[in-house]
Parts: sequence; C-alpha cells; structure tokens
Amino acid sequence: MPMNHNGGGQGPWGQGPQPQPPDMEKVIQMARERFGGKVPDGKKIWSLLILVVLLVWMGFSSLYIVGPDEQGVVIRFGKFVDTTGPGLHFKLPYPIENVYRPKVTQVQRIEIGYRTRGRNSVDVEAESLMLTGDENIIDIDLSVQYRIKDAANFLFNVRNPPRDPHLVVRNATESAIRQVVGRNSIDEALTTGKEKIQNATKTTMQATLDAYKSGIQIMAVQLQQVAPPQEVVKAFKDVASAREDRERTINESQGYANDILPKAKGEAAQQIQQAEGYKASKVARAEGDVNRFLALLTEYNKAKHVTWTRLYLETMEEVLADVNKVIISPNSSNGLLPLMPVGQQATGLPGFVGKGGVR
Repeated sequence: MPMNHNGGGQGPWGQGPQPQPPDMEKVIQMARERFGGKVPDGKKIWSLLILVVLLVWMGFSSLYIVGPDEQGVVIRFGKFVDTTGPGLHFKLPYPIENVYRPKVTQVQRIEIGYRTRGRNSVDVEAESLMLTGDENIIDIDLSVQYRIKDAANFLFNVRNPPRDPHLVVRNATESAIRQVVGRNSIDEALTTGKEKIQNATKTTMQATLDAYKSGIQIMAVQLQQVAPPQEVVKAFKDVASAREDRERTINESQGYANDILPKAKGEAAQQIQQAEGYKASKVARAEGDVNRFLALLTEYNKAKHVTWTRLYLETMEEVLADVNKVIISPNSSNGLLPLMPVGQQATGLPGFVGKGGVR
C-alpha cells in the first residue's frame, strides 16, 4: 500500500531529512539589524527577501544526490513518477516532488524461529514449530537473506510497520517453510532432505513475493537447526540409535552375502560342469556300446555258429582269467590222480584229486 509521506523528519529506508522553508521572522529581524532598525521601502525589501528565499529554497530542494548503493524514487504529490540511479539529479521543489533513496544493494538478514541476543539465541516456538507430512512436530530455525530489486514496488506495495521492517519477508518465509515441510516426512527433514527443503522454500518465497510485486529478491535460505521438540528428543535419539544399529546389521549382512554368494555360485557352476561332463561321458559310452552291439549283431547274422563260438571263448577267457583251474584227464580211472596246479596260484608241488574234490 502507498506510504504516508510527510515533509520533514527522517524518511524511510535511508532517506535524509527534507529541507524546510526559512523562518521569515528571523529574516526580517536580521534585515532590521542590518539597517539599524530601519527598513527602507518596505515593499521592495519584502519582494527582494521573498525572491531570495524562493531561489535558495528551489536550489536546495530541487537538487538531490543518490548514493552508489541507493536508488532514487521520485514522487509527485504522493504519486510515483520515476526512478533514478546513482549521481546528482534535479527535481521539482518540495513539496511538489519528493525523493526516497532506499539502499538496493544492501543484503539484509532476518531470523525465523529464533532471535540472536548477543552471543546467545532465544527460541521462538510460535515460528519454529510446524507439522511434517507424516504428522510429526518438528522444530526448525532458519535465516533468510534478501535485498531490494525494485525500489518503487518495495516502497509502494509493501507495508512495513515501524516495529518490524521485515514483516513481509517474515510472513512469506513462515508460509513457505510450513508449506514445504508439510510435503516432506520427518525423516527427510532430519537427515537427507535439508538441502531440498532450503531450495524449495526459496523458490516458494520468491514466487509469493513476485506475485505481490514486492520488489524483493531472496538471496539465500539457510536452515540453522532442524530437531524434534525438546519433549521428545530422547525418544528420537533412541529411534536414531536403533536405525543406526539396523543399518550396521544390514551392512554386515550384505558383506557376508557378498562373500558367500560368489563362492556358492562358483561351487554350483563347478558341480554343473562336472555333471555335464559325466553326462557326456555316459552318453558317449552308451552310444559306443550300442554301435558295438549293432556291429556284432551284423556279424552274428552273417555267421551265427562262428560268432557264437567266438563269443563263448572270449567270455570264458574273461571269466576264467583269475580263477584257479584244475585239469583232469578223462582217461584217469584211479581214485587218486596226480594234480598239477596251473595258473598264478601254482606252488610247483603236485597235488591229488579224488572223487570228493581236490586234496
């Protein structure tokens, strides 16, 4: 809303005192003293004095200087006319035109949720306590840095009570931080989501201030403290400790799994390869036996008696190879016969064979 402009005193946001018209009584008294108490030709002296006063007044009230860190805002009868940059400028005399010179390059800082008192800080629970997205109470302190980017909008669209010149920024900050925190869980606000909350709060604040044409630019939003309320700090510490234990156990289990799984996979691959090799050898052997049997069958069909005899002899050779053999002459008719052991078990001494067997 437009500000209430007056003709004298200290102006808002760095404006210096306004020039005042000279006291006419003092001017007349000085003239009387100069002329020994007699003022010749009163109309002329009055005209001359008025002209001098007007020239001096116009000179002092029409020229103004804007500092390098300021921006001049010229108003005419209370209505905005123009903005001027640093340097010497000319305007219509007061009270026709007036100039405000807010400091547009100065970065200002406000505190939300706490107030700094010397080396100590005082908590302001009405500002710091808020609800998270999962309906938990959290205590957040933050600071905001801002500057004026449009002096005209700042002077005429922002209401700044004398008790708190940062009221519009403070209100925008409280609204933005509560909105952003309400979209996040308490775990995010306490751990990994702090940077995201800062950036989202700054973006939301700037959008709100731009929508109201406040002429303010937010430079930075910094979270100073994010903690649960004092009444439940102990319970939150226990929860945090339990989470740390859980994470440690998970990490240890993951390390054990990373050590065991490769070994198990290697052993499984080895057993699979061995099984594949055993399977291949068995199949090859079976196929060889089949091919040999088929070849033998073909030869058997060509000469069955010869093939049968050959098979019989080969089988006997294989079966009787490691068996002790006793040879008995068919012409022997005595009860006891001389025995000559044949084979690897022979001792070189003769034995006897009777009807009851070998003796």
